[in-house]
Amino acid sequence: MDETVLTPDPAAEAAALAPGEEPTEETAPVNTVRTVHGVTVLICPAEGEAIKGEREVLDFCIGDAFHHEARWVVVPVERLDEAFFRLDTRVAGEIIQKFVTYRVGVVVLGDVAHHIEGSNAFRDFVRECNRGGQTWFLADLAELHEKLAG
Repeated sequence: MDETVLTPDPAAEAAALAPGEEPTEETAPVNTVRTVHGVTVLICPAEGEAIKGEREVLDFCIGDAFHHEARWVVVPVERLDEAFFRLDTRVAGEIIQKFVTYRVGVVVLGDVAHHIEGSNAFRDFVRECNRGGQTWFLADLAELHEKLAG
């Protein structure tokens, strides 16, 4: 594997907040950038403000992706607002469309089984996304390594 951690400082990533303490620039969760099989990937941490729509995608993901010239952004399921998993809200479509517009792939990383079990439409959506080359729903980073390996 040709994975290289480019950023951030591991001490900043491990910073913990005291109860009731608000995140600051020094304690906020930090995205990491890795090169996987020659592809630059931005990985968002599981901790942090929920991604509820276009604003958060631009603020927390796409801006950093452009700064680091990342071709893919990994968003853990924990970061996505529950509305993302209910297709009737259109949140998933709006978020994914932002990535499409900026030509950055998106990986939703983690277990979405309970969302799939609860919605045939969401199951079909995940299946169709995983057939393409723009949006993937993957269980873990090992799956991402496999996909990017070709």
